[in-house]
Formats: sequence, structure tokens, C-alpha cells
Amino acid sequence: MGGHTGLLNVVDVEATCWDGATPPGAVSEIIEIGVTVVDLAAGERRGKHRILVRPARSTVSEFCTQLTGLTQDEVDTGLSFTEACRLLATEHEAGIRPWASWGDYDRKQFRSQCTATTTPYPFNHRHTNAKQLFAEAYDLRRRQGMAGALHIAGLPLEGRHHRGEDDAWNIAALVLEISKRGAWRVTTD
Repeated sequence: MGGHTGLLNVVDVEATCWDGATPPGAVSEIIEIGVTVVDLAAGERRGKHRILVRPARSTVSEFCTQLTGLTQDEVDTGLSFTEACRLLATEHEAGIRPWASWGDYDRKQFRSQCTATTTPYPFNHRHTNAKQLFAEAYDLRRRQGMAGALHIAGLPLEGRHHRGEDDAWNIAALVLEISKRGAWRVTTD
């Protein structure tokens, strides 16, 4: 185990969502956490992981199923949010390794859901907004969505878009491209 330097967790979450307004009394909650471990020094993706999370204060809408492929029955088999955060800490050394996501949504979603559920925040403070760095590395005026960034980098979109484990895997490929260009750094400390 031990905090191997150079290892980075690339995280992508899917959350309950609706086509239009959030239903009364419901809140957007994480239902899937995708994690790809990246070895920056070796320049390779090390593993693709998926944690299903059972929502407590919302349900999976038809719109959400169409977007993510996840159903209520499937997420009902998941861990509680608190258990999922514990798993991130134990299995993926989330408190030790720096981590990255595409944009700031994932970090903010974890922060707000941890606060709302009084769950200890599983990550350390060394977060990188890969979307921001991609725009800098490629000298783009506008920040790109993940699919657009893959196209610009000449990389394939592997798996299903809006599936946490597949998005994390694809974002990890972009992280390696940013790193190859010498532009990788922590953006939130």
C-alpha cells in the first residue's frame, strides 16, 4: 500500500438528475463514482473502478437512466454514500493521493453531499481541475466538455459517455496528454 508518489485518482461521478426542475423535496445525489488510478511517472492508467451508491433523498428518473444507463434497481444494490466515501479512503487512498476531475462539479458535489450527510470528506485538498488545464495546455479560448477534448487530443471515447467508470477512464487519458505537455499541476490546494 503506502502512498506511492506519482499515483493520482481520476474521479467522475454521476448523480440523480431530471429533465427540468428538481422534484419537490429531492436533491441531486451521487449514484456512481468512477475511479481510474493513473501513474503519472509511468504515463499509464492503472485500473478502472466503479462504486455504485444508493441515493437516500432522491430516485433515478427516466431521464437520468437514459443519460447514464443506471436504473433505480441497479443503484439500490449500491453502498450508502458514507460507505462509498469510506471505500474511497481505504481502497483508493483518497486522503493520501492527489485527485482530479473534469471541471469542478465533482469536487463541489462531494463537498456539499458530505456536509449534508455529516460524512467526513474522503479526499485531500490536492485537487486538479483537468478541464481547466486542458484548455491551458492546448491554448483554447473555451473550456471543452470531455468528449470535445478527446476529439481535440485525437483520442477515442471508450465505453459509454455519462457512465462514471468510463468517463473517469477517458478523463485519465486526457490527464496523461496534459502531463505529456508538461502542464499538469494541482489547481485547488
